[in-house]
Amino acid sequence: METWEVLSASPDPWVRYRTFVDLLEYRESQSAVSDARAAMLSHPLVEALIRELKSWPGVVLSSHKSAGQHYHKLAFLADLGLTREDPGVQEILNGVLSHSSEEGLITLPMVISTHHGGNGQETWAWALCDAPVSLYALAKMGYKEDPLVIKGRDFLIGLIRENGWPCKVSKELGDFRGPGKKEDPCPYVNLILLKFLSLYDQHLLGEPVKIGVETLLDLWENSLTKHPYIFYMGTDFRKLKAPFIWYDILHVLEVLSRFEIAVQDPRFEEMLNIVLEKADQDGLFTPESVWQAWKGWDFGQKKTPSLWMTFIIYRIQKRLESFQT
Repeated sequence: METWEVLSASPDPWVRYRTFVDLLEYRESQSAVSDARAAMLSHPLVEALIRELKSWPGVVLSSHKSAGQHYHKLAFLADLGLTREDPGVQEILNGVLSHSSEEGLITLPMVISTHHGGNGQETWAWALCDAPVSLYALAKMGYKEDPLVIKGRDFLIGLIRENGWPCKVSKELGDFRGPGKKEDPCPYVNLILLKFLSLYDQHLLGEPVKIGVETLLDLWENSLTKHPYIFYMGTDFRKLKAPFIWYDILHVLEVLSRFEIAVQDPRFEEMLNIVLEKADQDGLFTPESVWQAWKGWDFGQKKTPSLWMTFIIYRIQKRLESFQT
């Protein structure tokens, strides 16, 4: 059985839905697609996420790496294909939009200790390691051309430097910045900013996208010596992990695969080959690391292949083919 046949017969409707749309290029109006989408929206795991996100923004932000943060879960729902038109989603997005900055960025409640440059008080603020994720979710869910999102996009683009995007936070967080040299680019910021910008016309974005792509590829090429803000691309980075939360090989490949200038680069191919070599005899992929907050999903375990993870990797390969035609 071909891998796409396995994916299109998955017991998880989100795998079926995205396989039909992204790999097989079915129209949304086709019955197989609409049936899978309806099953996805009524699935207990998806319904549970929607219920949880209605309490936006959730707990006070203490770690951007925490996979249970609401904004990470919102981005995952956006990646599944949920939009503001789906039941319960608009209520969530109203909560997201209720706190924004003068720069057009979504703010979250944070506490930065005085030891790390903050004021030690709960403050609504933004950091470049969260704001692009929130805007990405908003854009995918129906707010792509909203004036607030466009304003935030343009502000973020304006922060680009010759070596990529830096670590930066809103004025409410004082002098806080991550553990690294001020002149260094932040690998994770470049990753999620490129992810957000990939939703727009790349020709209009021009140089900032080229710089961001080169920043990530250069970090891979020099992974033994360059570790800005303590982001490594070693053993843990190379483990297969989903969903897209932090800085790991699948997340980097997912984002770079959206840009033609990246997929044509041999450094991208080198990264992708490392992943493809992990396939089992049936062409399926098994998670090598998991986020405990997602243990109920098929990628939240390391014993059997994950069809969602397998779909992600096959979609990356399909994007490469699209650039070659």
